[in-house]
Amino acid sequence: MNAILDIQKTPAAWTLTLNRPSKRNALSAELVEALIAAVEEAHARQAPLIAFRGTGKNFSAGFDFSDYEDQSDGDLFHRLVRIEQLLQLIARSPALTLGYAHGRNFGAGVDLFGVCKQRYCSADASFRMPGLKFGLVLGSRRFRDIVGPQHALSILSSTRTFHADEAVRLGFAQDTAPEPGFDALIADAAEIATALASDTRASLHRALDMRDADADADMAALVRSTSRPGLKDRIRKYLNDAMMAPSPSR
Repeated sequence: MNAILDIQKTPAAWTLTLNRPSKRNALSAELVEALIAAVEEAHARQAPLIAFRGTGKNFSAGFDFSDYEDQSDGDLFHRLVRIEQLLQLIARSPALTLGYAHGRNFGAGVDLFGVCKQRYCSADASFRMPGLKFGLVLGSRRFRDIVGPQHALSILSSTRTFHADEAVRLGFAQDTAPEPGFDALIADAAEIATALASDTRASLHRALDMRDADADADMAALVRSTSRPGLKDRIRKYLNDAMMAPSPSR
């Protein structure tokens, strides 16, 4: 496994493994494009299940800031729009989607986990969405729909970390599971995914997706939040402040 995205295919399930462990599986432009291409191909081949996981210490550290200084506001804006397009692609997937999170996860990595229909995490997993610190509104409506408006407001407005036990209590994760048990989770999910014909499963997902009408509003919220001049300056200030601040606690 040496590609930034490892893809394992069986008739019942495609497993997409984020493979940038030295960068904590941060979502570089290349990784986002690889994910979009893989999900689109899985849809074209009518894969019943698409599962997401990460190598190394965590699932994903979110947006990759490592080269942001070399990019323009427009470049950064485009990258964020592509992340939202990836999230919407997964949210509308005719396949059953399964996410597994372990370790410390941030921002768009949390959104990638949250957009899956089935979600499990390790007992040591933690989640934090600090994007509002630099004015980014990404995934907020989806998070609200999962955990409820009051919990979403509390977590997002304070940008605080929440841990596996709270994630399960709020329904953000269905349950905790040890990382070696992920293959068993895939097998269980694949059994569910293949119980229906592909067109029936897709129709069911469309019927149950109460948020389809909000997709344009989600994109509009992202565009408004990131199109203000000075995006790179806001990111720089956020990163500088984060370096000076003590590690976030519960």
